[in-house]
Amino acid sequence: MRSAKCVLLVEDDAIDAMTVQRAFKDLKLTNPLAHVTNGEEALDYLRKPGNEHPCVILLDLNMPRMNGVEFMRVAKADPDLKRIPIVVLTTSTEDSDVIDSYKLSVAGYIIKPVDYKKFVEAIRTVDIYWTISELPTAGEEDDRDCVECQAHTAG
Repeated sequence: MRSAKCVLLVEDDAIDAMTVQRAFKDLKLTNPLAHVTNGEEALDYLRKPGNEHPCVILLDLNMPRMNGVEFMRVAKADPDLKRIPIVVLTTSTEDSDVIDSYKLSVAGYIIKPVDYKKFVEAIRTVDIYWTISELPTAGEEDDRDCVECQAHTAG
């Protein structure tokens, strides 16, 4: 992904989280992967002083406590969080989920492939996109050192 900044994975399914971790390892992605299991935990992570804002958020939609769409509503309304790119990585093929996600300025919407090789290709595509994309220069508030990312890394 872009630079050595953290990637935040918001995923409640342990198997899917391990699959993302495995794909990162197989693709030799060096970004630390912070993992939380729902939207509330993601907001806590993003708002905790000392935590680096991730270069991208990989977001599941169907989660307990606060689902992905609810998370995006809060994050995109927060001036400190709204610029963080979000890629939805979900099993939902519901038109309403796709429409709601794009209304909330999602950067991409990917249906999780069941086949591992196709899943790795989806993660590779996200990596390539964020590696070649030009992003605005981050302000000082976005240049925090990644103190807590490793502590949130699953696995």
